[in-house]
Formats: sequence, C-alpha cells, structure tokens
Amino acid sequence: MRRAAGRVLRVSERDGALGKNGIRTSLELSERLLAEAHVAVVPGEAFGVDRHIRISYAASMQNLKRGLDRIHEFIDQNS
Repeated sequence: MRRAAGRVLRVSERDGALGKNGIRTSLELSERLLAEAHVAVVPGEAFGVDRHIRISYAASMQNLKRGLDRIHEFIDQNS
C-alpha cells in the first residue's frame, strides 16, 4: 500500500482477487467487498487505474484496522 494525496490509500491489486471468482474489474471487486466484507472502497477505474482500489483513511485506527482485516480476509478467500 502507498500513500496518495488526499488522505487516501492506494492499494495495488497484483496477485489478489482480480481475475478470480468472476471478479474482472476494480468496480466488481468494490461491489463484492461492500456486499460480502461490508467494506466500502472506491474502484480505481474511477481514477483511470482499474487494477487498484482506493481507501479513505478518515476514520479511527480501530475502524481502519477492522476494514483492512476484512479486505485481507476477502482476498484470501477469493484468490
């Protein structure tokens, strides 16, 4: 993960969930994360980088950790 401008984390999707289990785009990944892991992210295609997602870190550290744990678990289960 890298810091990007605007208090957002940019997460590169290299060997994770894209291309597996019917997830073809960052939009589909974002929709599945919301529906199944209950985590809201912004698909990278909204910013011209389809193989990334963006995560706002305008939340408490506890909520950020919980959300990142859910994303990690989702990717583990879907890769």
